[in-house]
Parts: sequence; C-alpha cells; structure tokens
Amino acid sequence: MKEDSWDRLLRIRTSGRDDTGSDQYKYPYEPTPYSVLERLGNSGEIGKNNTVLDYGCGKGRVDFFLSYQTGCRSVGIEYNERIYHIALKNKEKASSGRKTTFELADAAVYQVPAEIDRCFFFNPFCIDILKKTMARILESYYENLREIRLYFYYPSEEYMQYLTEMDVLDIRGCINCRDLFPGENNREKILIFSIGQSK
Repeated sequence: MKEDSWDRLLRIRTSGRDDTGSDQYKYPYEPTPYSVLERLGNSGEIGKNNTVLDYGCGKGRVDFFLSYQTGCRSVGIEYNERIYHIALKNKEKASSGRKTTFELADAAVYQVPAEIDRCFFFNPFCIDILKKTMARILESYYENLREIRLYFYYPSEEYMQYLTEMDVLDIRGCINCRDLFPGENNREKILIFSIGQSK
C-alpha cells in the first residue's frame, strides 16, 4: 500500500517489475521499495547540497523520492530506451521533477559529471559492468577531487567481495533494512562506501 501512496504523492508511476531488454549482463527493472528509500532519505547521508547519480534508474523512483525527501538534485541513467521514456514521462508531472534529470546511457562508458557526489545502485548490472562503472567514477574523482559516497542496496556476494577489496574505497557504514521485510534476509541493507574525504 505504501508503494502506491508514495507514487500518488510524488505524482509518478514506478511500480512493477519490467524484464524488457534484460539479459545476463543488465538486470530487469525492479523499483527500490519506498520503505528502503525512507531509511536512506532519513539517514542524513544526503542533503540539498548533494547530487545523486542513480545507476539503472528505471522509471525514476529513487531520483524523484530522494529529491523530494532531501532536496538534493538527482541524475538517473538508464540503458533501456523504452523505460527511459517512461522516466521522462514521469518527470513531466512529478512533484520533484525540476530537481531531476535523466539520460539514456550505458553505465560502463558514462562520463560522471563533476557535481556528482552520491551514487546509488540496486544491482543494476553484472560485476563486469560494475568494474567499468567504478573506473568511470574514479576518473571523475581524480579529475575533480571531492568525497563521493556510494550506496549499494541489496548487494550480492560478488558485489561485496569486489567492493571490499578495492583499496580506494572506505566502508562508511550500513543501513539495516532486514526488519522491513519478512525472512531476516541478510542482503536487506544499504552498504555505504566512500572515495576521498569530506573537506
């Protein structure tokens, strides 16, 4: 019920899984639950001076919610053209549409803008694409030094192993979401990493 209530409040339509264009490399669209986004939005991690890059943004739920809840700016990138156009259609009516931008792009080659200082992932693609994506994030960091925080919701073991072995990343904490769903699933969390130090 909360899913529909938030969609109505934000004046968007983001519910439902979509397997269009998904394969072994790029995973289906599945919106991040609003209860999880509430935890992130209320954590103090993101504020009006931040700009969030949402990888595999789908229909834009993360972008619209975080911009509404925290006042941040957000950029969503999506490789699936059909779903990307749904995000654009949502933006036309969304209550936080002025603070959101969407781009049709491949994360593996996307040049991360200098203003990005927060990145959100909900398992949008395979580990090989994640490695290329991290290389693009690091390029942006070294070109414009700043702290960049990375949020990984529902991380796979493969993701966790890769990320924890990266010397350039610091683990900043974890937002526990296990109590939001039945079953005590250990993947129900948002892992927080950072590159660089805040000034």
